Amino acid sequence: MLHAAVRARLREVLDPDPAPELADGDRLAAVLAPLVLAPEPSLIFTERAAELSRHAGEVSFPGGLQDPGEALAETALREAHEEIGLDPGLPEVLGALPAVHTTVSGILVVPFVGALEEAPTLTISDAEIAEVLTVPVARLTEVERPMELARPGGGTWHGWAYELEGHTIWGATGWMLHGLLELLRKETTWT
Repeated sequence: MLHAAVRARLREVLDPDPAPELADGDRLAAVLAPLVLAPEPSLIFTERAAELSRHAGEVSFPGGLQDPGEALAETALREAHEEIGLDPGLPEVLGALPAVHTTVSGILVVPFVGALEEAPTLTISDAEIAEVLTVPVARLTEVERPMELARPGGGTWHGWAYELEGHTIWGATGWMLHGLLELLRKETTWT
């Protein structure tokens, strides 16, 4: 019953149909934050392959650029299927968190939360993904910390970082994760 209540509450607070506005020169992308509910609430991340030309080795949610004529939620599900073999019919898409802009690559990323009753069987695309990480929400909450980096040319980037046994989640994914954890802390009883 708890899982049904969590899904219902998140569905109420997430955006069911986001329509982000792009700045000139920006591209639109979507990611899926797969939220596994049992045996303990966990999130699935990917470590991108070291050979990729962009964001190599970074930890992120599965996702990518939107194809023409494709709804954003479809983009997130398609990319999760391509990258980690997640059956698009398995996650219950609960809605989207606020979009996050990646300054370096000029991409506006819309993160969707997809609930899964249990950990699915996954098949990694070796061309894109080095590893799949499934991390308990409680662990993410424990290691969350603010992060600051000096920007080339001046200024400071502020965000969130999560150090996990040789992996670091930060950048746009850190912002998305922080937003999701804030919702989970506020809207559920199991964080």
